[in-house]
Amino acid sequence: MFTPKTNCPVPFDQQPLNEYLLLKRSWLFSWSMSPQKSFILGLFSFFILLGFLPSIIFYVLSPLKNFYQVLLLDLLIDNIMISFLLVRIYLGWSYVLKRLLSATVFYEESGWYDGQVWVKTSEYLMQDRLVGLYQVMPFIVRIKYVFIAILFNFGFIYFLKFLLDNYNDILYNTSVAG
Repeated sequence: MFTPKTNCPVPFDQQPLNEYLLLKRSWLFSWSMSPQKSFILGLFSFFILLGFLPSIIFYVLSPLKNFYQVLLLDLLIDNIMISFLLVRIYLGWSYVLKRLLSATVFYEESGWYDGQVWVKTSEYLMQDRLVGLYQVMPFIVRIKYVFIAILFNFGFIYFLKFLLDNYNDILYNTSVAG
């Protein structure tokens, strides 16, 4: 539901609250605002879909016949893709949060780069800051926590690659110790 502000000179689609509502309705950003359980389930299914299916295909088609190296390479690519996705979500929400929390709004009236600044009234400022702090900020914090988990995942992949490079003979040793 969009809210027209009659005493606001900012064009309708450039008003911070309407930018928030528009972003909230898009599929990618609405997924990031979904309940925590469905957000993690979607992220995990995206990770599994990109993590294990391509590794099986890479293993069959690739000249490398070391499944562990192919799996680690695929997990690394998957982490990078999820990182790009989260960067896009983070940048969108942080832009809207900055405009919601700011006391001034920069806008262009005619599209001819005639930028102007509108100082929010106390009513608009209070409403926008409440929306920013209680609707947008928790999801930015959630995305930051997911970034931390991805950094740990990068470290885990690096550790597995180290083990694979240094202890490869243990994985492929077919002789039985006796």
